[in-house]
This record gives sequence, structure tokens and C-alpha cells, in this order.
Amino acid sequence: MSDSVVDDAVLILSELLSNACRHGRPLGWQSETGDGDVRAAWRVDRTGGLTVEVTDGGGPTRPIPATPSVTARGGRGLNIISALAQEWGVRDDAPGEVTVWVLVDGGHAPRGDRPGGRGSGRAAGMTGLPGAPRATVVPGLEGLDFTGAFDDAFDDAG
Repeated sequence: MSDSVVDDAVLILSELLSNACRHGRPLGWQSETGDGDVRAAWRVDRTGGLTVEVTDGGGPTRPIPATPSVTARGGRGLNIISALAQEWGVRDDAPGEVTVWVLVDGGHAPRGDRPGGRGSGRAAGMTGLPGAPRATVVPGLEGLDFTGAFDDAFDDAG
């Protein structure tokens, strides 16, 4: 795996684990058989595709991308995942278990050669995100590239 795919997978795993701790219940919360854990896994398929997944005991709502206000302190995690992922989705594996899975890299073509660039930007099976904000261009700032703007700050922090 390339460093950029590994970096994306680490960020995605962090978001998924944070969401499981914040919104989900631990595995086995309904019975005495569980240890109160969440389960994280990753696999590389035969084509080189990397899938990351986190399983928890479910929660009161299904994972869907939010539309947070500009000043909101959270609510962007699944939008970040949508931007980085080739596709993602949710499945109910067994009673009391919900898994959010993310295909980080399909393994078929280099990232820049894929339609849509970094990912489809939507959950598997979704045709669009209702109410999702559209990107806007600020007059006079079109064409600016901020991709490396924060590199030094993160290098110093970590």
C-alpha cells in the first residue's frame, strides 16, 4: 500500500472508532456474553483493495453524513470518510452488531486515474446526500491550492 492510502486508512479508522465510542453501544451490551468492546478490522482483497471496518453494538440512529454548521465542533467525520473513500456502507452482521465498512483503495488503478479522484464521496447505495452543501468558490480565490498549507504544522506536532 502507498503511504497516502495508509494515511487515509488511519484517519478513517480514527473517525470510525470515535463514532463507535460516541454514538454506538459496546458489543454484547444486551447480554452477559460481551466484553463491552468494539471490533476493528482491515483486509486487503485479491485485487489489492483495502477495506477498513469497525463493529459496535449499534446505536439509536444509523450512521449518515451530517450537515454541520460552520461553527459546529463536530459532525464532519462521515463527510471526511466520504471524501477519502472509494465507497462505504453499513451492515447488520448479527443481532446486536452494526459494522461500518470503508473501501479506502480499490486496488485497480492509481488514485488519480479513478473517476471522481479520491472517492465517490457517497455511501454505497446512496445516489446523493440530501441537503448536503455544495462547494462554493469565493470570488478572487479560485484556483488556490491549500493541499500543503498545513503540512508544517502537522509535522511539528507529531
